[in-house]
Amino acid sequence: MTFQQDRVNDFLQNFKSNKEKIRNFPGCRYLELWQDEHHKNIFITYSHWESEEALNQYRDSELFKTVWGYTKTLFAAKPMAFSAKKIEELP
Repeated sequence: MTFQQDRVNDFLQNFKSNKEKIRNFPGCRYLELWQDEHHKNIFITYSHWESEEALNQYRDSELFKTVWGYTKTLFAAKPMAFSAKKIEELP
């Protein structure tokens, strides 16, 4: 997600206010927020969900509608979202 430079703190405050609710939403197993090392207005949320159904229930929830409704007003560019699966892990 690429945010307007002057709205980064607004995004961070909103994430801070909602991160526990998102993480504790039924089916969410893991949640991280990452920031680009060189472009401080670019962020990624990384989460693990029990199933696609659980993720879709979150996407249909009032929590998501509220958080995303606000978050999208802060963007400087169109966001990208995708689901992926782990192929291999080397500990």
